[in-house]
Amino acid sequence: MDTAQIVLVVMWVGITLYALLAGADFGGGVWDLLAGRSRTGMARRKLIERSIGPVWEANHVWLIFVIVLLWTAFSGVFASVMSTLYIPLTLAALGIIARGTAFAFRKAAKELWQQRLFGAAFAISSLLTPFFLGTVAGAIASGRVPPGLARGNIFTSWLNPTSMLGGVLAVTVCAYLAAAYLCDDATEAGRPDLAEWFRVRALVAAVVIGAVALGGIAVLRWDAPRLFGGLTHRALPLVIASAVFGVASLVLLWKRIYPLVRAAAMLGVIAVLWGWPLAQYPLMLPPSLSYRQAAADPAVLTAMLIVIAIGVVLIAPSMAWLLAVQRRELRDAETPE
Repeated sequence: MDTAQIVLVVMWVGITLYALLAGADFGGGVWDLLAGRSRTGMARRKLIERSIGPVWEANHVWLIFVIVLLWTAFSGVFASVMSTLYIPLTLAALGIIARGTAFAFRKAAKELWQQRLFGAAFAISSLLTPFFLGTVAGAIASGRVPPGLARGNIFTSWLNPTSMLGGVLAVTVCAYLAAAYLCDDATEAGRPDLAEWFRVRALVAAVVIGAVALGGIAVLRWDAPRLFGGLTHRALPLVIASAVFGVASLVLLWKRIYPLVRAAAMLGVIAVLWGWPLAQYPLMLPPSLSYRQAAADPAVLTAMLIVIAIGVVLIAPSMAWLLAVQRRELRDAETPE
């Protein structure tokens, strides 16, 4: 494995962590939107707030990490993506900002109308942000981002069937992850009634994901044949693994074994995420730009890996401790009836 491949793997680990952690936070905002009216939905929203409150800002560290890594190690790819897809990326960035601001202000607001206003902004931003990020993934995967500054069409690059499929899948997967996590969190908080509410929504989200994925087969075969070919050949084991973990998480949900539901849901998402780069390997920007062509000088990549290793040693224990504290707070806190 050469240095550029190692950097690619490290970058994809960052993307995976962002999807698993921040993705669940986005999904929590979706369920916040659907939690019901002020009185009936209060306990559900309080659980969501308590679950994501300690970590919602820290989770975006992974997005920043990936962006910096892409900018430094594969600057040509960074320039191509940012200049062609600046519309959905800007909308996603605005969504992240609006979401965080609204989440913080809602906790401080005293008036009910203010809480509703900030709550709506938080929830709607949580729905739109993963959608736009999914359209970006669809644009890259379908080969609509050519190398060079603003070489791709700024509208059709992300307004196309594959990008729409990516956006819908991103939203539904985030919703499912959040519901699966919240079932476990509600049990930890001593609220089996809330766990049951999220369990039903998780089952519905899983059915929707299955339907979208099945319909997506036809979309990819027609609109992104290269990606379809990679997913049905080289990446087929990971596609099958994602389906197996998805079914396993459904069975575990049905049996209410919530800690294992969380693990199975995460493994299913990991399989999907790693199936994409495997399907288009060695290309970073299909149909022609490979990772070797896009990579920076080996000396730069080596220096980056050294810095990343030092950063992991310094940051990983803090992140692990933060997650442990979050779980302890869930057990100790009381969620309103």
